[in-house]
Amino acid sequence: MDTIHMWLTFVVITCTILAFAAEKWSIEGVSLATIVALLAIFVFIPQPERLNPVEVPDLLMGFANPALITVLALLVIGQALFNTDALEAPARFLSKLGGSNVKRTAFILLLAAGVTSAFLNNTPVIVMFIPIVVAIAAQRNFSASTILLPLSYVGILGGMTTLIGSSTNLLVAGVAQRYGEEIGFFDFTMPGLVLASVGFVYILFIMPLILGDRKTGGATGDAGGRQFLAQINVTEGHGLHGVHSVAGLFPVLEGITVRSIYRDGTPILPPFEDITLDAGDIIVVAATRRALTRALSEGAASLPEMRQEDIDPLRTTDTLKKVRNEFMLAEAVVAPGSRFAGRTIEASRIRATFGTMVLGVQRRSAMSRGLMRQTRLEPGDTLLVGGLPNDIEALRASRELLLLERSMAEVPLRDKARRAILIFAVIIIAASTGMVPIVAAALMGAYGVIVSGCLSIRQAANSFDRQIFMMVGASLAAAVAMERTGGAHFIAQSVVNAMDGQSPNVILSVLFLVTAILTNVLSNNATAVLFTPIAIGIAKSLNVPVEPFIVCIIFAANCSFATPVGYQTNLLVLGPGRYRFSDYLKSGIPLLLLMWVVFTLFAPVWYGL
Repeated sequence: MDTIHMWLTFVVITCTILAFAAEKWSIEGVSLATIVALLAIFVFIPQPERLNPVEVPDLLMGFANPALITVLALLVIGQALFNTDALEAPARFLSKLGGSNVKRTAFILLLAAGVTSAFLNNTPVIVMFIPIVVAIAAQRNFSASTILLPLSYVGILGGMTTLIGSSTNLLVAGVAQRYGEEIGFFDFTMPGLVLASVGFVYILFIMPLILGDRKTGGATGDAGGRQFLAQINVTEGHGLHGVHSVAGLFPVLEGITVRSIYRDGTPILPPFEDITLDAGDIIVVAATRRALTRALSEGAASLPEMRQEDIDPLRTTDTLKKVRNEFMLAEAVVAPGSRFAGRTIEASRIRATFGTMVLGVQRRSAMSRGLMRQTRLEPGDTLLVGGLPNDIEALRASRELLLLERSMAEVPLRDKARRAILIFAVIIIAASTGMVPIVAAALMGAYGVIVSGCLSIRQAANSFDRQIFMMVGASLAAAVAMERTGGAHFIAQSVVNAMDGQSPNVILSVLFLVTAILTNVLSNNATAVLFTPIAIGIAKSLNVPVEPFIVCIIFAANCSFATPVGYQTNLLVLGPGRYRFSDYLKSGIPLLLLMWVVFTLFAPVWYGL
């Protein structure tokens, strides 16, 4: 045992956890400081002669860890699903099951994820549910962070009920088999269901009180149903060409109100009885940004045409005729004193100036039924503009139109939704059945969504979360240092020695608690491998059944609720949920302690100890 390096490692780990919890410094900065401190310890302080010293590559290999690569690749795939609105249909279905009650919808989502996690590995299950939750949150205008962390916890709890529910279960069973102990598929299902049920109640009723109200993420400018005045030009082959009115309305324009139709320069006002849209018609509509975005992505709306004299031959984006990859929407306010104030949208030539096209205009006063291009701009008007990233960037320097920074978002490419769903389905099937290792499946899927056009390289790069990257790298470096210096074994042996002479029930309870705490610092798999032989040895020395001690390790090693690095699913929801380290501590530690208490009370009765 390397005493000096072991205790210094303990100090670094303690300081790291305290720094993460304090949130006075960025996660990236704390993670980098942790790695530097560990490198200094093992580079500048001579290590004693031993078979497996800690080398510099050992401390840095966490950045190439398969779990980290899997999470980053899955983030890319999740972004592709979001970018194509691929899961809006299943999200709507689940949303309808929940009715108008958000809590009922959350209950259905969490229950479905928990049950599914019992029979499929919980990581791909949570991967599958994250984009659905995000889509439902966008539809219902509530924060996805109210459900994402509970979703991760429910996946972990559901995975505790069968042998294949998580990789930890399989790993413990594999180690136990080497010691001649067999664990069957449903051998621990009943105690697992008891723990999962109690945990589910905590997640539904107690955890929301701990986390408090979460502010809605995203800022697409759609809050409160603000309406933009827009117009759609119907051309030959357009999605609206030949569409007939039904009861005075056009059902194909979901969530969009048709205010007037201009045909040969003459306005047709509602109600639109027995009207068939024809090429050359100009439809004046009022709609929320979300509805306009949906119409653009589905082809029901179109990009405005440019006059030939407004085309700048130096701009490659002036020939843009339809929504394509990376097309973005943003909002810009007409500034007081702007030269555009008092001009019509057509005369302002905003697209010729900035490269962005005006798709809608919103103002506090009443909207007209006239053509949008003839609307005279006023100071304070909010314009919905569209263009490629470089076009939107050009607005930042303008003092005429003030870009609302948090309003920028890309238009979903719904024509590629089926490709994204197909790739996603293949990944889930391959990973959950064990046909392909999940890291390989995730990397292949990430490559697939890029090659198929569901996502650009820039979008894929932006979907990476540097906080996750740095945190995992630092945590795995600390775990390697703890294992190689004998720190993990020292903790385990100290627990065994401290429990000498205690009853089996007390020993089982303490073993659960220590394992559950360490699984949030070490990886859950490393904790399972370390403590399974110890648990078997304790049971044999006490001359009691081995099964409850093996099951104890299975459940405890799965109690990785208190840190983002405790389990892959915790990492997966960190970015989309915009969680802080303290969120995991506040909600995860009580759940861990609850699992410990329930196991301590139930296990001796169930196993007859």
